[in-house]
Amino acid sequence: MSKARLALAVWACVTTLATFVQADVACENRSFEGLRYTACSVDPREDTLRLFLDAPSGERFGQFTSIDRALTQDGQKLTFAMNGGMYHDDRAPVGHYVEDGQELMRVIPNAGPGNFGLLPNGVFCIRDGRADVIETLTYEAARPECTHATQSGPMLVVDGELHPRFLPDSTSRYIRNGVGTSADGTRVVFAISDQPVTFHEFGRIFRDDLKLPQALFLDGNVSRLYAPQLKRSDFGRWLGPIIGVVEDLPQ
Repeated sequence: MSKARLALAVWACVTTLATFVQADVACENRSFEGLRYTACSVDPREDTLRLFLDAPSGERFGQFTSIDRALTQDGQKLTFAMNGGMYHDDRAPVGHYVEDGQELMRVIPNAGPGNFGLLPNGVFCIRDGRADVIETLTYEAARPECTHATQSGPMLVVDGELHPRFLPDSTSRYIRNGVGTSADGTRVVFAISDQPVTFHEFGRIFRDDLKLPQALFLDGNVSRLYAPQLKRSDFGRWLGPIIGVVEDLPQ
């Protein structure tokens, strides 16, 4: 091959790589003290992590497949997703919600009924190059500029400690999902139990197995995961907010 042709081939390869932004979400099946769960690790410095609620038509996306179809039209695809917070009957977010920098729902700081109002609750905040689980009152005081944010509750782990209301001998067990973050916001782990668990058990998964100082409960009973690398695309009732990682399709 001539030098000119070699240079052209190298240039074409580099160009292809430059236009193909590939997410590197790592999902695995894990077990902790007999509790089976699935964990997906995301690096917000490398992966495009965001929230989804409404389709371009104005209707709620509701399903992972609806998001993936819409992304395909823009030359992208969904490489990971999970239900991203509690919602009302019309599937509007119960608490604070920000998408693409636009606040659609204010912060709810006060206690209330149900799991959401079991204080402390928290906000999952996505910023440039990092993502953090932040306790709600701390979040409201600091008001970080989140590109995307969703409020849920209760907190599972706060500064390395389990939520004070969690009971080791609780009998309330559901399939549950949540998200935990490292102190520097560069390690984000989403987890969903593969069997019904208590809040205490689920919180300990984040604190003691995943070693994360902050973790937030996203929901229970409706919990679902989209992880193509595990050949998993859970289907069920229509969802409200959805958290996902987006990847560009090859050009």
